[in-house]
Amino acid sequence: MTIPPDPQSPSTVDSPNGSAPDNLTKTKTPTIVTSQAHTHLSVLPLGRRTNPENAPNSALVPITLSAIAILIVGLTIGNFWIGISGAIVALLVSVPVVIPPLQKVLYEALSPVERTRFVAVFAIIASLTGLANLTGVNKRLDEFLNRIDSDAFGSLAEWTGALGQILIAVLAVYIAWRQYVISKDLTIQQNTITQQQTIDAYFQGVSDLALDDEGLLEDWPQERAFSEGRTAAILGSVDASGKAKVLRFLSQSRLLTPLKRDRHLGRPMLDGNGGYQEDRTYGVRVIELNVMLAGADLAGTDLRWTELSDSNMVRANLRNCDLVKANFSRTILYEANLAGADLKSVRFFYGKQETASPRSRTHHPDYRTGAYTGAVIEKVNFTGVLRLDDEQRQYCCAWCGENSRKTIPGGCEGIPNKLGR
Repeated sequence: MTIPPDPQSPSTVDSPNGSAPDNLTKTKTPTIVTSQAHTHLSVLPLGRRTNPENAPNSALVPITLSAIAILIVGLTIGNFWIGISGAIVALLVSVPVVIPPLQKVLYEALSPVERTRFVAVFAIIASLTGLANLTGVNKRLDEFLNRIDSDAFGSLAEWTGALGQILIAVLAVYIAWRQYVISKDLTIQQNTITQQQTIDAYFQGVSDLALDDEGLLEDWPQERAFSEGRTAAILGSVDASGKAKVLRFLSQSRLLTPLKRDRHLGRPMLDGNGGYQEDRTYGVRVIELNVMLAGADLAGTDLRWTELSDSNMVRANLRNCDLVKANFSRTILYEANLAGADLKSVRFFYGKQETASPRSRTHHPDYRTGAYTGAVIEKVNFTGVLRLDDEQRQYCCAWCGENSRKTIPGGCEGIPNKLGR
């Protein structure tokens, strides 16, 4: 029985007629040919393969040397025709050899856009030169220079030298200024990275205290004291953006909210909906801001939905801040700057506007009527505040004082000044 040959076996592939070779141990390495143009390269030994573009023409060398020799002879004997014949032959033979590699280097060194710009600059120079020759400007310039005596020309040269020195000095100043700008930008970037790392470490530390077995939110006042100390340190060492990040973190983590606690262990009480109960009158905050934000620069930051009640923000800069639904009840905003801030739904007090009043040192707040639950807003700058509703405007006009009433959008006409000064 005859077994048909395998079409994929080396013997079948190597044999032109499909039959097996005599000696099975001898195999042929298939030659890979990538294109018809380079077929001849695949059959040459490796050491003799040559790039056709770089293959030298052996006939050019003796022709070139002969042309140079003829040029030298012509120059030596002073014969014009012999010398120019040698020069022309040398150029005709050498230029075709030199131009291709130069063109290749030019195309590799310059992009198409750069080559276009180079040609455009050359065209401008050529066109200006041609226009000067055609319009006679160059002749007039030559006549003008001929009329200038040597003294005037020397003075012009001195002025040109002085101008060159001034330009060099200006260039040196510009380079120094650019180095300063670059160094400043690098310093700002490094400070930003360092600040963010510091804030991340603070977040991690506070989270560890709040989530440990004992629990920051429970009955260990010492942990709350450590947390307040860390917060005071971080707020005093970061910029406005960093302060806003810290405040948003603390607020969203409910660490600034007064929580209702049981009277025995001091632990916060759950509200039955997966959160903690608030107690504005007797609740205990995990972190008390106190005077940490007094005089703080928070201009242009995002403080939406931030819990800032009962804090001291005397002379704080809140210009152009986004304060949507921020809580400023019982916050001391004396001489604060709210110019251009967005005050939509900002809480300045609890209860009704008619009975609400600023906080007091001697009276407890009544969150039902709003008495003594309001923010202290005397001498606050309200210039250009956004989305101030009528209830907010009436409270501000009543308790901000005469100087601040002039800055409130919409005016305070018909609203009595309850502050009395």
